[in-house]
Amino acid sequence: MTGARAGSWSDDLYGAALTTGRGRLFLRVTNGRLLRMDIDRWCARADACDLAVLRRCDGPVLDIGCGAGRLVEALSRRGQRVLGIDVCSAAVVSTLQRGGPARRVSVFDALPEEGMWGTALLLDGNIGIGGDPTALLGRTRQVVRPGGLLLVETADTDADARYRVRIDDGLGNRGALFPWAVVGRRALHGHAVARGWRVTECWTTSRGRHFSVLTAQT
Repeated sequence: MTGARAGSWSDDLYGAALTTGRGRLFLRVTNGRLLRMDIDRWCARADACDLAVLRRCDGPVLDIGCGAGRLVEALSRRGQRVLGIDVCSAAVVSTLQRGGPARRVSVFDALPEEGMWGTALLLDGNIGIGGDPTALLGRTRQVVRPGGLLLVETADTDADARYRVRIDDGLGNRGALFPWAVVGRRALHGHAVARGWRVTECWTTSRGRHFSVLTAQT
């Protein structure tokens, strides 16, 4: 996961967890609510659920908020052209160490090959990047080619919430505030249509993860 712009939040607690490959971290909402960050899974190898999602990728793939790089690594091993982007320097280092290409850049900045990517990924809750899912979906539509795909993992509720959050280790250490969103499937589909996407597939895994495939309208 990553945010819209680089900042101290991404290179302190989160960056340290990616460097060690483990950690117990949360997103603490300003109202006190805690959202768990699944650091151990994000730092592991891609699992069967991940691989089932990645089999749907078509053409060159842009992994937005690549984190520790497990998805970039898996796609690279398959011989698929892929690029991971993240604003956290530790995420980029981790992805490169796994043998996959990565750049430290925000999705809202100028990107290589804009409008030519066959598939973009917003997994592990990354539809929350920037705290404005409508803006993020509009931006990804600019990045992906007509008829291209956006694979999104959504929350397990009908949420459509915008927050100000900070990373918290539960031991009194906290990062800087940044915007984040939590979006369920129904809300995602509503936002997607308004930003040039159509929903072509959705499913829920046996472990309760929720995915949607969006196709860029031509």
